[in-house]
Amino acid sequence: MAKGTYAMILLATEDLDGTFERLQASGAEVVQEPTEQPYGVRDCALRDPAGNLIRIDELR
Repeated sequence: MAKGTYAMILLATEDLDGTFERLQASGAEVVQEPTEQPYGVRDCALRDPAGNLIRIDELR
């Protein structure tokens, strides 16, 4: 099985830009920069060292 095939973690923060900048600076693999989605959510996505997808939503 490929790394990260089955797992995803969804987190939320009040400061998406700050959280994203800290994770990017620490060397996290960026999948999607902070984006306003058409369905009303602002989020970003990264992968952890094991390849698992981590999505972070911004609380409003």
